[in-house]
Amino acid sequence: MRADIVPGARFPDYELTDHGRRRQRLSVLQGIDPMILLLSRGHFCPKDHQQHLELAAFYPKIAVAYTKIVTIAANNLLELNEFRDSVGAQWTFLSDPGRKVQKDLEIQEYTDPHNDPMIPHTIVLEPGLVVYRIYNGYWFWGRPSTVELHQDLREVTRRTRPDWDITAPGLRKEWESGDRSRHYPYATAQRQKRAA
Repeated sequence: MRADIVPGARFPDYELTDHGRRRQRLSVLQGIDPMILLLSRGHFCPKDHQQHLELAAFYPKIAVAYTKIVTIAANNLLELNEFRDSVGAQWTFLSDPGRKVQKDLEIQEYTDPHNDPMIPHTIVLEPGLVVYRIYNGYWFWGRPSTVELHQDLREVTRRTRPDWDITAPGLRKEWESGDRSRHYPYATAQRQKRAA
């Protein structure tokens, strides 16, 4: 992984084609929410299938927790959709057959010249594409369990949601006065909706 991609740094805002053939930017997919980003070997890897199956089972919790999840794989669109469908994923998959992400992040898995995948990583991002934690999944046990992701996302949410403790002094008064800037979806999201 590139030396500047560390906790606290901003992750690159890649723009790639999604499983539905639309161009998507990571920042737009993330919005104002935490995000789990999977840098995947792709459809051929049984370890990636297992991780994605576990995340698909965990997805209802991810969704109700206002958290996003995105997978990037160096697959063409047909392979990408087959991968997504085979694990029952409901989230966005991004196609990177040109290996832009692999090259930019310096994560070529040099031990597999046949498939030329990227070294799989799971990255937990705070809002604004800020790196909270990086897991190197070259070996399967390097990948986070859903329990570890739950713990990471609890901390990210606590750190980034001004209304984490809804009983904090002043929050109720602000709400009752009509000031919703520190209540989800926060003023920034409200301004973005009005501008759209």
